[in-house]
Amino acid sequence: MKVSSRISAAIAAIVLAAVVSTRAQDAPASHPATPTEPIAAIIDAFSTHDIVALGEGPHNNEQGHAFRLRLIRDPKFAQTVNDIVVEFGNARYQDLMDKFVAGGSIPRVVFRQVWQNTTIPGTVWDVPIYEEFFGAVRMVNASLPKEKQMRVLLGDPPIDWDGVKTEADADKWLAQRDAHAAEAIKREVLARKRRALVIYGDGHLQGRSERPPHSLVARLEADGARVFTISNSFADLSSLQPDVSSWAVPSLALVRDTPIGLKGYEFFYGALPPGDYWKTQRMQDQFDAVLYLGPPSAMTMAKLSPALCADAAYIKMRTDRLALRKGTEGQVKRLEEYCAASKPKP
Repeated sequence: MKVSSRISAAIAAIVLAAVVSTRAQDAPASHPATPTEPIAAIIDAFSTHDIVALGEGPHNNEQGHAFRLRLIRDPKFAQTVNDIVVEFGNARYQDLMDKFVAGGSIPRVVFRQVWQNTTIPGTVWDVPIYEEFFGAVRMVNASLPKEKQMRVLLGDPPIDWDGVKTEADADKWLAQRDAHAAEAIKREVLARKRRALVIYGDGHLQGRSERPPHSLVARLEADGARVFTISNSFADLSSLQPDVSSWAVPSLALVRDTPIGLKGYEFFYGALPPGDYWKTQRMQDQFDAVLYLGPPSAMTMAKLSPALCADAAYIKMRTDRLALRKGTEGQVKRLEEYCAASKPKP
């Protein structure tokens, strides 16, 4: 049996098990999680699913970014996937993104609005890895015939910050984040019989069976979409299954009925969200697989470019947007301290 066939069979088994399994917290693991080569596994998942939702893990982590670059650069990826849906781009600028990934010329001062003007008022998308990701898609597309080129679909709602004057104005857009992305995927991907890799923070991929649906994945699955979900939480998996420490980096493992899959949600993501739904949730109730990129101690985070700290207009924009929200003083202070430490020494 070929590796891809084994992976397809395993994925099919997950779907069946999800239907018949109970939510008992004390169910024993029937087998250990088994690592597989992750790029082949992700590409193969599209044979049985419309969408593969890949958790970013902690925003800004460099290990996840490096893996995503490897994934999209694999020749089989563009042969399989039509669209890449990202959290880190404002849909208001979809025309700019379409032009950019097709090789068009766009001044950087214009293009950076894509990630700098999302609904998130802080600096999370301003580190270089997100711009680098868009450039990597553009480079891959340059090697492909036009009909095979990938589209980057910007998932964040089309907020116009010129019209945001109060916290309530900003909250109106923030409240639409998962709903807007789900509707865009239904319209631009599913209705057109295309396949998409969705790259979002893990929190948007959870709550998949919660009704009424709130999260991105829950909204898609409630309408019948087949979604394969992958967690990238950087939890200490070796404390659940000791042989994880010997896994190749990177690896992907299915979690159904394994020590990892049966562990409670809070082990991976901390305090439970409010509501009874979450009290019985295990990893396998939310995710089909985990992406292993090394132990928690191996994770490193991308940092803002010092050039942004020297850009007075940028700093004013960020501090003004953060000032609209209560409780953001800590974010402003951390930005000020980071920029002060980044200044060249005399």
